[in-house]
Amino acid sequence: MIFKDFDPLKGKMLQILDQNGKLVQPKLEPEIKKETLMKMYRTMVLGRVSDDKAIQYQRQGRMLTYAPNHGQEAAQVGSIAAMKDEDWLVLAFRELNAMLYKGVTLEQSYLYWYGNEEGSHFDDGVKVLPINVPIGSQINHAAGIAYAAKLQKKDEAAIVYIGDGGTSHGEFHEGVNFSGLFDLPVVIVIQNNQYAISTPRKKATKAKTLAQKAIAYGIPGIQVDGNDILAMYLATETARERANKGEGPTLIEAVTYRMGPHTTSDNPKLYRSDDEVKEWEKKDPLTRFKQYLIDKGYLTEAEDQALFEAAKTQVKETFQKVEQSGDVPLEEIFRYTYETMTPNLNEQYEEYKSYLEKAGA
Repeated sequence: MIFKDFDPLKGKMLQILDQNGKLVQPKLEPEIKKETLMKMYRTMVLGRVSDDKAIQYQRQGRMLTYAPNHGQEAAQVGSIAAMKDEDWLVLAFRELNAMLYKGVTLEQSYLYWYGNEEGSHFDDGVKVLPINVPIGSQINHAAGIAYAAKLQKKDEAAIVYIGDGGTSHGEFHEGVNFSGLFDLPVVIVIQNNQYAISTPRKKATKAKTLAQKAIAYGIPGIQVDGNDILAMYLATETARERANKGEGPTLIEAVTYRMGPHTTSDNPKLYRSDDEVKEWEKKDPLTRFKQYLIDKGYLTEAEDQALFEAAKTQVKETFQKVEQSGDVPLEEIFRYTYETMTPNLNEQYEEYKSYLEKAGA
Protein backbone atom coordinates (compact mmCIF):
# COMPACT_ATOMS: atom_id res chain seq x y z
CA MET A 1 0.00 0.00 0.00
CA ILE A 2 1.47 3.36 -1.00
CA PHE A 3 0.75 4.92 2.41
CA LYS A 4 3.19 2.50 4.01
CA ASP A 5 5.80 2.79 1.27
CA PHE A 6 5.77 6.59 1.28
CA ASP A 7 5.93 7.55 4.93
CA PRO A 8 6.11 11.37 5.26
CA LEU A 9 8.06 11.00 8.52
CA LYS A 10 10.84 9.30 6.54
CA GLY A 11 10.90 12.07 3.94
CA LYS A 12 9.48 9.91 1.16
CA MET A 13 7.39 11.74 -1.42
CA LEU A 14 5.28 9.93 -3.99
CA GLN A 15 6.39 10.71 -7.55
CA ILE A 16 5.71 8.76 -10.73
CA LEU A 17 6.59 11.34 -13.41
CA ASP A 18 9.70 13.46 -13.13
CA GLN A 19 9.77 17.10 -14.23
CA ASN A 20 10.60 16.00 -17.78
CA GLY A 21 7.51 13.82 -18.03
CA LYS A 22 9.42 10.54 -17.80
CA LEU A 23 8.29 7.61 -15.66
CA VAL A 24 10.52 7.14 -12.64
CA GLN A 25 8.36 4.43 -11.07
CA PRO A 26 6.71 2.52 -13.93
CA LYS A 27 5.25 -0.07 -11.55
CA LEU A 28 3.13 2.64 -9.94
CA GLU A 29 1.75 4.04 -13.20
CA PRO A 30 -2.03 4.05 -12.72
CA GLU A 31 -4.28 2.45 -15.32
CA ILE A 32 -6.18 5.36 -16.83
CA LYS A 33 -8.12 5.16 -20.08
CA LYS A 34 -6.96 7.31 -22.98
CA GLU A 35 -10.19 9.31 -23.07
CA THR A 36 -9.83 10.10 -19.37
CA LEU A 37 -6.20 11.15 -19.78
CA MET A 38 -7.14 13.44 -22.64
CA LYS A 39 -10.03 14.95 -20.68
CA MET A 40 -7.58 15.62 -17.86
CA TYR A 41 -5.16 17.35 -20.20
CA ARG A 42 -7.86 19.37 -22.00
CA THR A 43 -9.10 20.58 -18.61
CA MET A 44 -5.60 21.64 -17.64
CA VAL A 45 -5.12 23.51 -20.90
CA LEU A 46 -8.44 25.34 -20.53
CA GLY A 47 -7.64 26.03 -16.90
CA ARG A 48 -4.24 27.48 -17.74
CA VAL A 49 -5.51 29.71 -20.56
CA SER A 50 -8.60 30.93 -18.71
CA ASP A 51 -6.54 31.57 -15.58
CA ASP A 52 -3.93 33.67 -17.40
CA LYS A 53 -6.66 35.60 -19.21
CA ALA A 54 -8.57 36.22 -15.98
CA ILE A 55 -5.57 38.08 -14.59
CA GLN A 56 -5.48 40.23 -17.73
CA TYR A 57 -9.21 40.96 -17.47
CA GLN A 58 -8.81 41.95 -13.83
CA ARG A 59 -5.86 44.22 -14.58
CA GLN A 60 -7.99 45.90 -17.25
CA GLY A 61 -10.69 46.59 -14.68
CA ARG A 62 -13.09 44.14 -16.29
CA MET A 63 -13.15 41.58 -13.45
CA LEU A 64 -13.01 41.73 -9.65
CA THR A 65 -10.23 40.37 -7.43
CA TYR A 66 -9.19 36.95 -8.70
CA ALA A 67 -7.24 34.02 -7.16
CA PRO A 68 -4.85 32.54 -9.78
CA ASN A 69 -4.36 28.78 -10.26
CA HIS A 70 -1.34 28.78 -12.61
CA GLY A 71 1.01 25.96 -11.59
CA GLN A 72 -1.49 23.99 -9.53
CA GLU A 73 -3.37 22.28 -12.36
CA ALA A 74 -2.06 18.76 -11.72
CA ALA A 75 -2.75 18.92 -7.99
CA GLN A 76 -6.39 19.58 -8.78
CA VAL A 77 -7.10 17.60 -11.94
CA GLY A 78 -5.10 14.54 -10.89
CA SER A 79 -7.08 14.27 -7.67
CA ILE A 80 -10.59 15.09 -8.89
CA ALA A 81 -10.23 12.71 -11.86
CA ALA A 82 -9.71 9.81 -9.45
CA MET A 83 -13.01 10.45 -7.67
CA LYS A 84 -16.37 9.05 -8.77
CA ASP A 85 -19.22 10.90 -10.48
CA GLU A 86 -21.39 10.61 -7.36
CA ASP A 87 -18.77 12.23 -5.14
CA TRP A 88 -18.86 15.83 -3.93
CA LEU A 89 -16.29 18.50 -4.66
CA VAL A 90 -15.85 20.89 -1.74
CA LEU A 91 -13.52 23.77 -2.49
CA ALA A 92 -11.92 26.89 -1.19
CA PHE A 93 -11.32 29.54 -3.88
CA ARG A 94 -8.33 28.36 -5.93
CA GLU A 95 -9.79 25.21 -7.47
CA LEU A 96 -10.76 26.37 -10.96
CA ASN A 97 -9.35 23.25 -12.65
CA ALA A 98 -11.14 20.85 -10.33
CA MET A 99 -14.38 22.75 -10.88
CA LEU A 100 -14.03 22.59 -14.66
CA TYR A 101 -13.33 18.85 -14.58
CA LYS A 102 -16.32 18.22 -12.32
CA GLY A 103 -18.77 20.04 -14.59
CA VAL A 104 -18.80 23.70 -13.58
CA THR A 105 -18.73 25.75 -16.78
CA LEU A 106 -16.14 28.40 -17.52
CA GLU A 107 -18.96 30.91 -17.86
CA GLN A 108 -20.16 30.17 -14.35
CA SER A 109 -16.64 30.51 -12.96
CA TYR A 110 -16.10 33.82 -14.72
CA LEU A 111 -19.50 35.09 -13.60
CA TYR A 112 -18.51 34.53 -9.98
CA TRP A 113 -15.26 36.49 -10.25
CA TYR A 114 -17.11 39.11 -12.30
CA GLY A 115 -19.37 39.72 -9.31
CA ASN A 116 -22.49 37.96 -10.54
CA GLU A 117 -23.91 35.49 -8.00
CA GLU A 118 -25.30 33.36 -10.83
CA GLY A 119 -21.75 32.07 -11.00
CA SER A 120 -22.51 30.04 -7.86
CA HIS A 121 -25.62 28.48 -9.40
CA PHE A 122 -24.35 25.30 -11.03
CA ASP A 123 -26.25 22.99 -13.36
CA ASP A 124 -28.42 20.19 -11.97
CA GLY A 125 -26.40 17.11 -11.16
CA VAL A 126 -23.12 18.97 -10.74
CA LYS A 127 -22.09 17.98 -7.22
CA VAL A 128 -19.91 20.97 -6.42
CA LEU A 129 -20.28 23.38 -3.52
CA PRO A 130 -19.89 27.12 -4.19
CA ILE A 131 -16.57 28.88 -3.72
CA ASN A 132 -15.75 29.22 -0.02
CA VAL A 133 -13.57 32.17 0.97
CA PRO A 134 -13.55 31.88 4.83
CA ILE A 135 -10.35 29.93 5.43
CA GLY A 136 -10.79 26.35 6.63
CA SER A 137 -14.57 26.20 6.96
CA GLN A 138 -14.83 24.01 3.86
CA ILE A 139 -13.26 21.12 5.81
CA ASN A 140 -16.31 21.00 8.06
CA HIS A 141 -18.63 21.25 5.06
CA ALA A 142 -16.95 18.18 3.57
CA ALA A 143 -17.16 16.33 6.87
CA GLY A 144 -20.87 17.11 7.06
CA ILE A 145 -21.52 15.84 3.55
CA ALA A 146 -19.54 12.67 4.21
CA TYR A 147 -21.32 12.12 7.53
CA ALA A 148 -24.70 12.38 5.78
CA ALA A 149 -23.56 9.92 3.10
CA LYS A 150 -22.48 7.45 5.77
CA LEU A 151 -25.75 7.75 7.71
CA GLN A 152 -27.74 7.28 4.51
CA LYS A 153 -25.50 4.37 3.46
CA LYS A 154 -24.70 6.03 0.13
CA ASP A 155 -21.61 5.16 -1.87
CA GLU A 156 -20.51 8.78 -1.91
CA ALA A 157 -17.42 10.58 -0.74
CA ALA A 158 -16.28 14.18 -0.52
CA ILE A 159 -12.99 15.59 -1.70
CA VAL A 160 -11.99 18.88 -0.14
CA TYR A 161 -9.11 21.26 -0.87
CA ILE A 162 -7.26 23.64 1.42
CA GLY A 163 -4.04 25.63 1.19
CA ASP A 164 -0.96 25.13 3.35
CA GLY A 165 -1.79 28.25 5.34
CA GLY A 166 -5.31 27.00 5.93
CA THR A 167 -3.98 24.07 7.96
CA SER A 168 -3.14 26.55 10.73
CA HIS A 169 -6.80 27.48 11.15
CA GLY A 170 -8.90 25.86 13.84
CA GLU A 171 -11.62 24.61 11.52
CA PHE A 172 -9.08 22.47 9.67
CA HIS A 173 -8.29 20.58 12.86
CA GLU A 174 -11.93 20.31 13.89
CA GLY A 175 -13.04 18.95 10.52
CA VAL A 176 -10.21 16.46 10.11
CA ASN A 177 -10.55 15.25 13.71
CA PHE A 178 -14.31 14.76 13.30
CA SER A 179 -13.79 12.92 10.01
CA GLY A 180 -11.22 10.60 11.54
CA LEU A 181 -13.27 9.93 14.65
CA PHE A 182 -16.30 8.77 12.65
CA ASP A 183 -14.37 7.13 9.78
CA LEU A 184 -16.00 9.44 7.26
CA PRO A 185 -15.45 9.07 3.48
CA VAL A 186 -13.41 12.24 2.98
CA VAL A 187 -10.30 12.90 0.90
CA ILE A 188 -8.49 16.00 2.19
CA VAL A 189 -6.06 17.59 -0.28
CA ILE A 190 -3.67 20.20 1.04
CA GLN A 191 -2.41 22.28 -1.86
CA ASN A 192 0.97 23.20 -0.42
CA ASN A 193 1.87 25.97 -2.86
CA GLN A 194 4.60 27.15 -0.47
CA TYR A 195 2.98 30.41 0.63
CA ALA A 196 -0.02 31.50 2.69
CA ILE A 197 -0.27 34.88 0.99
CA SER A 198 3.21 36.15 1.95
CA THR A 199 4.03 33.71 4.75
CA PRO A 200 6.26 30.83 3.61
CA ARG A 201 5.27 27.34 4.72
CA LYS A 202 8.37 26.97 6.89
CA LYS A 203 7.16 29.89 9.03
CA ALA A 204 3.63 28.52 9.36
CA THR A 205 4.42 25.24 11.14
CA LYS A 206 7.42 23.45 12.65
CA ALA A 207 6.26 20.13 11.18
CA LYS A 208 8.62 18.86 8.48
CA THR A 209 5.64 17.96 6.28
CA LEU A 210 1.96 18.80 6.30
CA ALA A 211 1.13 15.17 5.51
CA GLN A 212 2.39 14.02 8.91
CA LYS A 213 -0.35 16.05 10.60
CA ALA A 214 -2.57 13.08 9.76
CA ILE A 215 -0.87 11.05 12.49
CA ALA A 216 -2.52 13.09 15.23
CA TYR A 217 -5.94 12.22 13.84
CA GLY A 218 -5.23 8.51 13.43
CA ILE A 219 -5.57 8.56 9.65
CA PRO A 220 -3.15 7.95 6.76
CA GLY A 221 -1.23 10.87 5.33
CA ILE A 222 0.98 11.03 2.27
CA GLN A 223 3.16 13.69 0.66
CA VAL A 224 2.85 13.76 -3.11
CA ASP A 225 4.58 15.65 -5.92
CA GLY A 226 1.65 17.93 -6.62
CA ASN A 227 2.91 18.76 -10.12
CA ASP A 228 2.85 15.06 -11.04
CA ILE A 229 -0.66 14.31 -12.24
CA LEU A 230 -0.18 10.53 -12.13
CA ALA A 231 1.02 10.59 -8.54
CA MET A 232 -1.93 12.75 -7.53
CA TYR A 233 -4.30 10.37 -9.32
CA LEU A 234 -2.85 7.28 -7.64
CA ALA A 235 -2.87 8.78 -4.15
CA THR A 236 -6.46 9.94 -4.52
CA GLU A 237 -7.61 6.69 -6.11
CA THR A 238 -6.18 4.79 -3.16
CA ALA A 239 -7.78 7.21 -0.71
CA ARG A 240 -11.16 6.82 -2.45
CA GLU A 241 -10.87 3.04 -2.21
CA ARG A 242 -10.30 3.37 1.54
CA ALA A 243 -13.37 5.57 1.83
CA ASN A 244 -15.42 3.08 -0.16
CA LYS A 245 -14.46 0.31 2.29
CA GLY A 246 -15.51 2.39 5.27
CA GLU A 247 -11.91 2.91 6.41
CA GLY A 248 -12.27 6.66 6.78
CA PRO A 249 -10.48 9.79 5.57
CA THR A 250 -7.06 10.31 4.02
CA LEU A 251 -4.84 13.38 4.07
CA ILE A 252 -2.87 14.17 0.90
CA GLU A 253 -0.26 16.91 0.83
CA ALA A 254 0.25 18.05 -2.77
CA VAL A 255 3.63 19.78 -2.95
CA THR A 256 3.19 22.36 -5.69
CA TYR A 257 3.80 26.05 -6.33
CA ARG A 258 1.73 29.15 -6.90
CA MET A 259 3.39 30.69 -9.95
CA GLY A 260 1.42 33.90 -9.74
CA PRO A 261 0.18 36.11 -6.89
CA HIS A 262 -2.01 34.93 -4.04
CA THR A 263 -4.73 37.09 -5.55
CA THR A 264 -4.64 39.95 -7.98
CA SER A 265 -4.32 42.24 -4.94
CA ASP A 266 -0.96 40.66 -4.05
CA ASN A 267 2.60 41.38 -5.23
CA PRO A 268 4.69 38.20 -4.75
CA LYS A 269 7.91 39.97 -5.73
CA LEU A 270 7.89 41.50 -2.26
CA TYR A 271 8.43 38.17 -0.52
CA ARG A 272 9.98 35.66 -2.94
CA SER A 273 12.85 35.70 -5.42
CA ASP A 274 12.75 35.43 -9.20
CA ASP A 275 15.29 32.60 -8.98
CA GLU A 276 12.89 30.57 -6.86
CA VAL A 277 10.11 31.06 -9.39
CA LYS A 278 12.41 30.06 -12.27
CA GLU A 279 13.27 26.78 -10.51
CA TRP A 280 9.60 25.93 -10.16
CA GLU A 281 8.95 26.84 -13.80
CA LYS A 282 11.06 23.80 -14.69
CA LYS A 283 8.52 21.63 -12.86
CA ASP A 284 5.50 22.89 -14.83
CA PRO A 285 2.69 20.29 -14.52
CA LEU A 286 1.41 20.85 -18.06
CA THR A 287 4.83 20.38 -19.63
CA ARG A 288 5.47 17.03 -17.96
CA PHE A 289 1.97 15.69 -18.59
CA LYS A 290 2.16 16.77 -22.22
CA GLN A 291 5.43 14.85 -22.66
CA TYR A 292 3.91 11.78 -21.04
CA LEU A 293 0.96 11.87 -23.47
CA ILE A 294 3.29 12.36 -26.44
CA ASP A 295 5.40 9.39 -25.34
CA LYS A 296 2.26 7.25 -25.15
CA GLY A 297 1.25 8.30 -28.66
CA TYR A 298 -1.89 10.06 -27.44
CA LEU A 299 -0.86 13.60 -28.41
CA THR A 300 1.23 15.41 -31.01
CA GLU A 301 2.73 18.90 -30.95
CA ALA A 302 0.25 20.00 -33.62
CA GLU A 303 -2.69 18.66 -31.63
CA ASP A 304 -1.39 20.35 -28.51
CA GLN A 305 -1.20 23.68 -30.32
CA ALA A 306 -4.74 23.18 -31.58
CA LEU A 307 -5.97 22.57 -28.01
CA PHE A 308 -4.45 25.83 -26.82
CA GLU A 309 -5.90 27.79 -29.76
CA ALA A 310 -9.35 26.30 -29.14
CA ALA A 311 -9.08 27.20 -25.46
CA LYS A 312 -8.15 30.80 -26.30
CA THR A 313 -11.19 31.10 -28.55
CA GLN A 314 -13.47 29.58 -25.92
CA VAL A 315 -12.17 31.90 -23.22
CA LYS A 316 -12.59 35.00 -25.37
CA GLU A 317 -16.15 34.10 -26.41
CA THR A 318 -17.10 33.13 -22.86
CA PHE A 319 -15.91 36.38 -21.31
CA GLN A 320 -17.67 38.41 -23.97
CA LYS A 321 -20.86 36.64 -22.94
CA VAL A 322 -20.17 37.34 -19.28
CA GLU A 323 -19.65 41.05 -19.94
CA GLN A 324 -23.01 41.14 -21.69
CA SER A 325 -24.79 39.48 -18.77
CA GLY A 326 -26.04 42.82 -17.42
CA ASP A 327 -26.60 43.99 -13.87
CA VAL A 328 -27.54 41.54 -11.13
CA PRO A 329 -31.07 42.02 -9.75
CA LEU A 330 -30.93 43.40 -6.20
CA GLU A 331 -32.82 40.43 -4.76
CA GLU A 332 -30.07 38.07 -5.94
CA ILE A 333 -27.69 39.54 -3.36
CA PHE A 334 -29.96 38.36 -0.51
CA ARG A 335 -31.75 35.31 -1.88
CA TYR A 336 -29.26 32.43 -1.64
CA THR A 337 -27.95 32.63 1.92
CA TYR A 338 -30.79 30.35 3.02
CA GLU A 339 -33.25 28.17 1.14
CA THR A 340 -35.94 30.71 2.05
CA MET A 341 -35.07 34.30 2.93
CA THR A 342 -35.31 34.90 6.66
CA PRO A 343 -37.34 37.80 8.10
CA ASN A 344 -34.07 39.57 8.88
CA LEU A 345 -32.84 39.23 5.30
CA ASN A 346 -36.21 40.35 3.95
CA GLU A 347 -36.03 43.42 6.19
CA GLN A 348 -32.51 44.22 4.93
CA TYR A 349 -33.61 43.73 1.34
CA GLU A 350 -36.62 46.05 1.66
CA GLU A 351 -34.56 48.66 3.51
CA TYR A 352 -31.83 48.72 0.86
CA LYS A 353 -34.37 48.66 -1.96
CA SER A 354 -36.05 51.72 -0.46
CA TYR A 355 -32.68 53.43 -0.08
CA LEU A 356 -31.84 52.89 -3.75
CA GLU A 357 -35.24 54.14 -4.89
CA LYS A 358 -34.85 57.34 -2.87
CA ALA A 359 -31.33 57.82 -4.25
CA GLY A 360 -32.66 57.40 -7.77
CA ALA A 361 -30.38 54.44 -8.43
